[in-house]
Amino acid sequence: MADGAVMTQAANRTRTVPERRAKQPRLWNVVLLDDDEHTYEYVIEMVQAVFGRSREHAFLIARKVDTEGRAVCLTTHLELAELKVQQVRSHGADPRISTCKGCMSVILEPADAGDNDPEDSSR
Repeated sequence: MADGAVMTQAANRTRTVPERRAKQPRLWNVVLLDDDEHTYEYVIEMVQAVFGRSREHAFLIARKVDTEGRAVCLTTHLELAELKVQQVRSHGADPRISTCKGCMSVILEPADAGDNDPEDSSR
């Protein structure tokens, strides 16, 4: 050691940082509601176009809307759910029914509040 120099040594300290888990985003259901202004064919075509479902799956959704009054079409994060609601609303009126005034009724609801089907979840 050189004259008068003081040597200091830092203590080795291990600092434990609690593990933080990424908070999962809240999931939302896109739900079609029953009405008497849209045909099965319209609902099937719209579900295929907006949600990319097969004709068979779209028919099951149309039937569920008709028999149960509602059907979850998709469970996903908020931004995609809002986009799908907008696309349903943009699909317009059913051309097969002259008295049809507009799009299907569609709502968003938190996934933990509804009856979401695991097969309907986002891909």
